[in-house]
Amino acid sequence: MNPITALIADDEPLLREALRGMLAKAWPELQVVAEARNGREAVELFEAHRPRICFLDVHMPGVNGVEAARAIRAADRSAILVFVTAFDQYAVAAFDQGALDYVVKPVEPARLAETVQRLQERLQTPAAAEPAPNAEALLAQIAAHLQRGGSPQPYLQWIKASVGQMLKLIPVDEISFLRSDEKYTLVVWTEGEALIRTPLKELIDQLDPEQFQQVHRSVVVNLRAIAHVTRGPNETADIHLKNRPEVLPVSRSYLHLFKQM
Repeated sequence: MNPITALIADDEPLLREALRGMLAKAWPELQVVAEARNGREAVELFEAHRPRICFLDVHMPGVNGVEAARAIRAADRSAILVFVTAFDQYAVAAFDQGALDYVVKPVEPARLAETVQRLQERLQTPAAAEPAPNAEALLAQIAAHLQRGGSPQPYLQWIKASVGQMLKLIPVDEISFLRSDEKYTLVVWTEGEALIRTPLKELIDQLDPEQFQQVHRSVVVNLRAIAHVTRGPNETADIHLKNRPEVLPVSRSYLHLFKQM
């Protein structure tokens, strides 16, 4: 029996590596024969290797995942497409019609296992060699939604930082706080800290305001990392964190965030 082969396309090397590792555990027999950094490469590598399954990130520079998917289907209508996406509910509803599959970022082993099970069941049926019904119509629908400005760029899920000789991908949920350091930003999480080149003022707009709040002109804190807040003299306050020794000042301008103390 010929092995089932796959292609992974994502512009983030660490995310490609993570997905490949999770697939190896969830589906050991699957052979990942190619990895692409963007949609153009995905199409080229598909032509070269003809994998049975394509895992495509939707938001890639240049040719995006939807455009790559349409080109792949033009080359081989029986190719099975799986989108790796942080899409909005509009697109998820389209995927849920069954013609296309998807995995939501950040990819979780349990959700990936469900996708793998569906793919395995599909490959075991005689209809597996047939083109997915309505797939082209759904791709056109999602592409048009993107062109209209749909599916806004999601909030940051990870922050990339150099730690020693490694490039570390820090989940934002694990970040305790961020502090401005001239042209850099100090990112502090439970197990360490690192400087990144992105200024704090640029990061603020990319973080979920329900989770991250500015509490000082140079400090943004993860609300989930707060253990307690103590009120000080002259309308000031200090934030004490759950898993870090630092005490963060709350300036008068932001004290209203903690008025229910």
